[in-house]
Amino acid sequence: MAEKVKSDRLLKLKDVKDRTALGSSSIYRRIAAGTFPRPRQLSPACVRWMESEIDYWITTLPPTGAPEPLP
Repeated sequence: MAEKVKSDRLLKLKDVKDRTALGSSSIYRRIAAGTFPRPRQLSPACVRWMESEIDYWITTLPPTGAPEPLP
């Protein structure tokens, strides 16, 4: 029997900003630091983020007041 696969939406920067409450600069700074999902390049002037990757990033954020991990 075929398994149901949840379709994954492609999000624009505006949608990512709305979901995360981060600004454009913060998003791109975190991408450069390797702490935020990278977008997919659809064309030379068009990028989109996978909804599932943004949702996963949000759910893996530490709770407020959690101690910072030691290096």
